Amino acid sequence: MLSIDNLHATVGGAEILRGLSLEVSAGEVHAIMGPNGAGKSTLGYVLGGREGYEVTGGSVSFDGRDLLDMEADARAAAGLFLGFQYPVEIPGVSNVQFLRTALNAQRRARGEPELSAGDFLRLAREQGEKLGVSMDMLKRAVNVGFSGGEKKRNEMVQMGIIDPRLAVLDETDSGLDIDALRVVGEGINRIMRRPDKGVLLITHYQRLLDIVEPDFVHVLADGRIVRSGGPELARELEREGYGAMAA
Repeated sequence: MLSIDNLHATVGGAEILRGLSLEVSAGEVHAIMGPNGAGKSTLGYVLGGREGYEVTGGSVSFDGRDLLDMEADARAAAGLFLGFQYPVEIPGVSNVQFLRTALNAQRRARGEPELSAGDFLRLAREQGEKLGVSMDMLKRAVNVGFSGGEKKRNEMVQMGIIDPRLAVLDETDSGLDIDALRVVGEGINRIMRRPDKGVLLITHYQRLLDIVEPDFVHVLADGRIVRSGGPELARELEREGYGAMAA
């Protein structure tokens, strides 16, 4: 599904990714862990096509297509979803307006019929109810006035509506209390734990991985993967920290 080979990338002239390689197959959840400044968020932004992140070497393919040759909207239409550590606020634009526009733009790009207003509202209500997000919240401006937990649950509603093939989730557990963490983790499992989907889960902590148990855990340090293993690696990191592994 996703193949990253010897990826190098710079931000503001500074090299952040230094030869990162990773394979994610359909049906797999991969967790990326590592110290601050290791390049975890940079990896997510490079995959999502964010401006200001320059790829200087290597390749990335997604479902056999050259991901780096695609604009950000084309990557989304192809099935890539990027979740943010700090979801942005969009004053003046309601969630339902934003999401219906985004979903129908992707459907058009794939040659699929657009959803009517009624069909979309039914879908939004269904996804919202599963994550504790009311229609009143969905009618509000995107993330404006939302708590940290509400923003993350709202982002999971977005993911459920968009229904991507690959979700790249950057510290989705950041700022969540125990209850919100469980709701978000179970949302990831419900939406993305399928044989035709994949997840790249960037996190600092074991606690989310107790809910969304990964197939593989990778330690990212100094811009590259320095160690890989199963779920037990995350527990080892929780006990011992990154120092010895990243050395």
